[in-house]
Amino acid sequence: MAEDVKQFIVLRLDQELFGIDIKFIESIIVMQSITRVPKSQPYYKGVINLRGDIVPVMSLREKLGLESDDYGHSTRIIIVRPDEQAAPAGIIVDEVKEVIELEDSDIDQLAYDKTDVKSNISFGIGKYKNELINILDIPNLLLEKETNKK
Repeated sequence: MAEDVKQFIVLRLDQELFGIDIKFIESIIVMQSITRVPKSQPYYKGVINLRGDIVPVMSLREKLGLESDDYGHSTRIIIVRPDEQAAPAGIIVDEVKEVIELEDSDIDQLAYDKTDVKSNISFGIGKYKNELINILDIPNLLLEKETNKK
């Protein structure tokens, strides 16, 4: 029986590689002006107007506890949608690298310490060539914010 092959966008944050299942991605846009929203989580940078839609944008770096974003020429906003009915959201990343294909056997499930922020937002670790890629769980990454709001 043939294994499931999925496509992932590989992105870079600092020196770490992350992957997002391509089924969640609507578009990738260059960094643009973000309108700040008061009283939002610190990792939420605000909203952008994307073709007439207001889209919230989060800093993946800050969500993962890394140092603040330093926007450069390769900084991108990845527009993702966790499911068909959900509203889109933007994720700021340092760089979008490439599209890869991984089979299910290329992805290892990891046992994280439940206090580790990555435990809720990581689907597993993908092995591609000689690199390890943390596969992001987009529904959990975006929906977790709803339950954590104060």
